[in-house]
Amino acid sequence: MKLLCALSLCLILLSGLVSAQPPSTVIHIINVKWKPEATPEQIKAVLDAAHQLPTKYPGIKRVWTKTMRYQGQEGMKQAIVMEFESAAALKNYANSAAQKWWYDLYMPIHEDSRTHDITN
Repeated sequence: MKLLCALSLCLILLSGLVSAQPPSTVIHIINVKWKPEATPEQIKAVLDAAHQLPTKYPGIKRVWTKTMRYQGQEGMKQAIVMEFESAAALKNYANSAAQKWWYDLYMPIHEDSRTHDITN
């Protein structure tokens, strides 16, 4: 029984060490200003398409689009966040078929944007 408890304690401690490692993923933040004529339906289509990107480009792990509170640049009303597996995955996303697919929806209704790429 003591051995089982000791092994359990070791596993708990080791799992804590593994989870304490900083992630190597890259967070790509897009602050968006929509064109005045962009309709809610068009914006929804862009956001829905963003959530499909992980199925179209394996280097994207997660996408967030629900803005809870936004204090961005003047006129920017939306943040789109993508988590990439690595810096290389983000670099290779540029001009990929997935990016071109998403841009077909995004570019016609976005007026301006600013991006930020963050990692450890």
